[in-house]
Amino acid sequence: MRKKSLNTTWKKVWYFIWEDNSIWSWIVNIILAFILIKFIVYPGLGLALGTSYPIVAVVSDSMEHNGLLFDEWWSGKSTWYLEYNITKQDFNEFKLKNGFNKGDIIILKGADPADLRIGDVIVFKTSRPDPIIHRIVKKWSEDSYYFQTKGDKNSDSIREPDLDETRVSEKQLIGKSLFRIPWLGYIKIWFVDLLNFLLNRG
Repeated sequence: MRKKSLNTTWKKVWYFIWEDNSIWSWIVNIILAFILIKFIVYPGLGLALGTSYPIVAVVSDSMEHNGLLFDEWWSGKSTWYLEYNITKQDFNEFKLKNGFNKGDIIILKGADPADLRIGDVIVFKTSRPDPIIHRIVKKWSEDSYYFQTKGDKNSDSIREPDLDETRVSEKQLIGKSLFRIPWLGYIKIWFVDLLNFLLNRG
C-alpha cells in the first residue's frame, strides 16, 4: 500500500514538473535548472577545465571592435601596440583577434602562468565585483610571473585604485579564454539589472 502511494506521489510530481503548464510549474523548473547548473554542471565544467570559473559573461564593451574589419580597427590602434613591439602580423595571429562583445560568454580553462603568451585573453580578479577579461600585452618574471593587459577598445591599460592592469600577478589569474559564445551572457546581465532594479525600488 505504501509503495503504491509513493508511486502515485512520484507520478504527480513528474507530471507537475514536466507536463503541467502552470506558473508554479515554470517557477519550479527555473529553480531546478538553476540548482542543476550551479551545483552540478558548473562545478563539473570547472573540474574538467581546471578553473573555478569555467564560464564568464562579458559585462563591459572594453574588448569590442565596433564591427570594424581587422585592418580598419588596426589602423586606429597600431601606434599603441607598436610601442609594445606588437606588430599587425603578431596581432593577426592572436586568438580572438577581432575581440568580442558585451553579452558574450567566454569559456575558460586553467592556465599555467609560464605557458601564457602575449596576445592571450585572460580573466583575472581585482577588487571590482566582476572579473576582468583583457588581452596580455606584456609579460615578465620577478619572483613569479606578472602581466600587463589591455582591452582592445581601450586607449591604454587601466591604472586605477580598484584595477591596475599594468601589473597583474599570477595569483590574480582565473583562466585563459578557449572560445566565446555570442550574446548568451545577456541572460546574466539582464537578470542582474532586474535584481538591482527590484532592490533599488525597495
